[in-house]
Amino acid sequence: MLPRPRKHLGQHFLTDRHYIARIVAAINPQRDDAMVEIGPGPGALTEPLIAALDHLHVIEIDRELAPALRQRFGTDRVTVHEHDVLEFDFAALATPLRIVGNLPYNISTPILFHIAQFAERIRDCTFMLQREVVDRMVAAPSTPAYGRLSVMLQYRFAMEKLFNVPPGAFYPPPKVDSAIVRMMPYGAGRLRARDEKLFAQIVMAAFSQRRKTLRNTLRSFMGPDDWTPLGIDSQQRAENLSAAQFIAIADNALERRPL
Repeated sequence: MLPRPRKHLGQHFLTDRHYIARIVAAINPQRDDAMVEIGPGPGALTEPLIAALDHLHVIEIDRELAPALRQRFGTDRVTVHEHDVLEFDFAALATPLRIVGNLPYNISTPILFHIAQFAERIRDCTFMLQREVVDRMVAAPSTPAYGRLSVMLQYRFAMEKLFNVPPGAFYPPPKVDSAIVRMMPYGAGRLRARDEKLFAQIVMAAFSQRRKTLRNTLRSFMGPDDWTPLGIDSQQRAENLSAAQFIAIADNALERRPL
């Protein structure tokens, strides 16, 4: 019998065996993988994952589910971290780390930003999220779904939407469709901003008023004459720029900052 889902934790338990098998096949766990599962719930994915792994770490905030997982799977091959994933230190786990899970939809964006901080320690991520969020993650510039989330994740990861999961695959069924996405870090040689904090500030400012032009949203970072050397039209909107172009803007703004 499934436990009662906690609404305030955004719990929707995956129950459909067909989709469980498809997700595990997409993850393709190997015996010696260093893997952590976020939000295992009653263990629908945990069970087939641990069957393929030597050891699995899971992060579960629910104080009733965490001890139930320990009782069901034991502690020799499964380590249960009773923890808020938004505060979890992924650097404490072995590398290269594989992160998987059905992320709580109500806090999925903060979780993605938190995980992005550890990109250089990660081999890949395979997540189930609200389909609308996945569409935003993989969106290309100049498309309706493209936004701050797209830029900030595409700055560090190559992403691929794998397949959709219908509401009926869960208990209780969510009011939205879900989707599986794979995130692959670019690695140490990727293009990066010289000041990543400034880069994040510029991206946030640019998308803070989507219908305004870059000249207006970034006027505190860029003067009218600063755009020409970059070859970027300041009459464009944030949604038209790639992550690489935002890096160029951030690096240009950094050069003109007072010491």
